[in-house]
Amino acid sequence: MTDNMFRWDRADDGIVTLTMDDPNAPVNTMNQTFQDDIRATVEKLEQELADGPDAAGIKGIILASAKKTFFAGGDIKQMSQVGPEDAQSMYDMVQHMKESLRRIEKLPVPVVAAINGAALGGGLEVALAANHRIAADARGSKIGLPEVTLGLLPGGGGITRVVRMIGIQDALMKVILTGAQMNPEKALKTGLVDEVVAPEELLDRARAWLLSDDAVAEQPWDVKGFKIPGGDPKNPRFAANLPSFPANLTKQLKGSPMLAPRRAMQAAVEGAQVDVDTALTIESRYFTELVTGSQSKNMMQAFFFDLNHCNGGGSRPLQEDGTPFPKTEFKKVGVVGAGMMGAGIAYVCAKAGMDVVLKDVSLENAERGKNYSEKLEAKALERGRTTEEKSAQLLGRITPTESYDDLSDVDLVIEAVFENTDLKHKVHAEIEAAVPKTAILGSNTSTLPITELASHVERTGDFIGLHFFSPVDKMQLLEIISGDETDPKTLAAALDFAVQIRKIPIVVTDSRGFYTSRVIGTVINEAIRMVAEGYEPATVEAAARQAGYPAAQLQLADELNLKLMRKISEENEAAARDRGETVDDGGVSALVNRMIDEFERPGKLEGRGFYEYADGRRQGLWDGLRTELGAGSIDADDVVMQDLVDRMLFIEAVETQKCVDEGVVLHDADANIGSIFGIGYPAWTGGTRQFIKNYDGTAADGSEQRGVAGFVSRAEELAAKYGERFTPPASLKG
Repeated sequence: MTDNMFRWDRADDGIVTLTMDDPNAPVNTMNQTFQDDIRATVEKLEQELADGPDAAGIKGIILASAKKTFFAGGDIKQMSQVGPEDAQSMYDMVQHMKESLRRIEKLPVPVVAAINGAALGGGLEVALAANHRIAADARGSKIGLPEVTLGLLPGGGGITRVVRMIGIQDALMKVILTGAQMNPEKALKTGLVDEVVAPEELLDRARAWLLSDDAVAEQPWDVKGFKIPGGDPKNPRFAANLPSFPANLTKQLKGSPMLAPRRAMQAAVEGAQVDVDTALTIESRYFTELVTGSQSKNMMQAFFFDLNHCNGGGSRPLQEDGTPFPKTEFKKVGVVGAGMMGAGIAYVCAKAGMDVVLKDVSLENAERGKNYSEKLEAKALERGRTTEEKSAQLLGRITPTESYDDLSDVDLVIEAVFENTDLKHKVHAEIEAAVPKTAILGSNTSTLPITELASHVERTGDFIGLHFFSPVDKMQLLEIISGDETDPKTLAAALDFAVQIRKIPIVVTDSRGFYTSRVIGTVINEAIRMVAEGYEPATVEAAARQAGYPAAQLQLADELNLKLMRKISEENEAAARDRGETVDDGGVSALVNRMIDEFERPGKLEGRGFYEYADGRRQGLWDGLRTELGAGSIDADDVVMQDLVDRMLFIEAVETQKCVDEGVVLHDADANIGSIFGIGYPAWTGGTRQFIKNYDGTAADGSEQRGVAGFVSRAEELAAKYGERFTPPASLKG
């Protein structure tokens, strides 16, 4: 088997070790090489064991890996390229691959999987075909079935086997629907692996198990009389709870049209009512439907290819000679402004191991900012996520101060004061005078043009925008804004900083609102516009949930605060007038002004907005939207729900295209990742650019609308019905 990726080693004790090592790839995946070679390996094993284990001299088999990871999973590049026309061939391929795994678990000798590193998706499914699974407690090792996060379901037997191992409910709620990537200990507690050992003990322990009395060569589900833990749908007690499953899933998805979780649940429940082989077939059919559909394409593009682009430095500039800039390591960071944003930035920097100087106008304010980190660490301690020693070390790295003198040796300073141009100009001048000339000058702003902010410093090349999202400790995105004068070296260093603090970076060029704030403003305004037009506010929020937004738009407006939104809107309108443009916002400004000035309802912070609040919790939409502001005047029978859904999705996509045309967005990956992780664009779309490129809809006459041409057609329908703001840019019309 010299040309086989399964290296075959037989020891004197009768143990055969099959070591997976794809010669053409850095990791093992379910590519064509794997499919061909596992079939050949199984056939050789069956031939060797045809006359029984004793005759063959084989007592057991170890599945191992020569790579740093055990097995990386399915071939995403291959899966991302298949369409409906490939359904039969894809189904056949999956079935043939699963047949090989099924033949492994039917061998007359026990099989143990020695999991030396990550085993995700298809990697775990290979291990599940073994009779016993031992995981090495290796740093960074992750075990799980994350397929739903890519718009898929575990199609290599993962659903069928995990359901039979830990029961339907636990399989769905702890593994399959969450897509959780667990460390080895968590995987052990969940029931996905049977043992966790030190890496150096892995193969010895696998061998010891095979030679022990515990080693069995038959899977529990192949034993007559086997029953699924917790019962199956034929069990009266379990059946009584079954109707709650889809209801809970709908609640979890908040009305989102994501197919993968629904199909995974169907595969689990239906498969639990039949024999293993039939269950595997059911699983394959649902997998084929998903992998050949548009949602999986969108999500694979965003959460694999685009995410790798952003995290892997795809937007990192090169030096003039074409070589990379040297990596910058940040050891000490200054944060000026200890409000909620500054306090959050200080925390994530300290958590990443950096020393942080947190400055405000008074020591009291600065200490209050540090208290934000103290509260977060107290919660982490309470939940067992850190130790007292680690927490003390983290907090010890944050130094509150009122003096610029303490910024004399920082590598980077991040200004995080109130969103006011004059104030930021004043603070930037003070910062530049205090910090070393080698320090990068960063500004945390969500809307103010970076080039304008940089105009009041001398080192404009060292000035860059660093737009964090609130709350900083939870939000994964960092929008990096390169101004007109920003040096490429500074941009490269900013991307290194993002990696250091474990944020997902996107890179955009300068513009009012940049990319994320500019685009999210359009959809919030669109929702408020619907209310002004007379739509029932609850219907508007329902449309947002049906579109798949994690937070409905009126709710989001409350959280952002209408006062801030009005300020940004006034600045945008002033800029438009300077360009000679007129603004027709469809009654949005008038409604917002009445909400603030007449009814004193600016948002959640004050406990009064579009929603009512009690102790900071939403209680329901404010009745005055109907009684005082005239919302809900449109008859329910006249509401076209899909139009409301599409108005939200399309307004952001159209604005994104304008950002592309203007050079604000340079890479589709930055737009897709920025829209999903920064402003909550529905994950199933793959992001704003992917939504355009892979649009999948239906026209009013029932005909299919596909791709860019389909997007343009639907956008023109919306423009004709609701206004020219939906008119697709000429760049989309070829």
